[in-house]
Amino acid sequence: MPADNPASLGLNESAAVPHYHGHRERLRDRFRSAGAEALSDYELLEMVLFRAMPRRDVKPLAKQLIGRFGSFAEVVHAPDQRLREVAGLGEAAITEIKLMAAAASRVAKGQLSQRKLLSSWASVIDYCRTAMAFADKEQFRILFLDKRNQLIADEVQQVGTVDHTPVYPREVIKRALELSATAIIMVHNHPSGDPTPSSADIQMTKSVIDIASPLGISVHDHIIVGKNGHASLKGMKLI
Repeated sequence: MPADNPASLGLNESAAVPHYHGHRERLRDRFRSAGAEALSDYELLEMVLFRAMPRRDVKPLAKQLIGRFGSFAEVVHAPDQRLREVAGLGEAAITEIKLMAAAASRVAKGQLSQRKLLSSWASVIDYCRTAMAFADKEQFRILFLDKRNQLIADEVQQVGTVDHTPVYPREVIKRALELSATAIIMVHNHPSGDPTPSSADIQMTKSVIDIASPLGISVHDHIIVGKNGHASLKGMKLI
C-alpha cells in the first residue's frame, strides 16, 4: 500500500510542514556560517530550545524570556524556580537551559586550570563572572594556588542570602593549609549587580591577610563580580 502523502490527505505541502521549520533551518545555517555573534540573544536561545520543543514555534517564548530576565546570560543562569514561573516552559526546556550554564562554567574552569592564574588574569575574571555573576544569592569562593600560581582547587566556601555571606577568616586559612596552598584568590558575587566592595568586604579581606601573611600564604586578590561588571580590591588599592 503506498504511503500517505500530503496531497492524498487533502493537504498541500506547505500545510504539512510547520511554518517555523524553515526559520529553524535558516538560524542553523546562519550559526554554522557566521557563528554565534551573528545571532541575537533571543535567536541563540531559540536554538537552545529547539531540542526540548521540536513541535513548537519557540521564537515568542525566547523573546519572552529575554524580556523577562534581560539577556541570554541572565536566562541561562536564572534560578530554576523563576524559570518554572514562565508559562509554557517545561522541565525539558529548563534542563536544556541549565545545561548551557553548566557547559559555559565547565569550559571556563577548564581553561583556567591549564594556565598560571596570574599570567591569565582575564581568564580568572571570565571564569568568576561565568560561575557566579548571575547567582541570586551571595556565594564566597576561593581559588587555591600552588607556588607556581597554578590552580590546586576551586571551592565554594559559603552560600548566603541576597546581600550577605558569612565568612570566617580562620576557616579560609585552615583550608589553604589543608591543601598546601601558598596563595589564594577570594571571590564573591553581589546579586544586586553592583560589584562595588562594601566596608565589610574590605575589612574581612584585611583580616584574612593578617592571618595568612605570618603563615606564608599570599592573598593575591579579592574579586567581586556582578552582572554589571567586576571589582578587584587589589586593583582599587584597597588591600
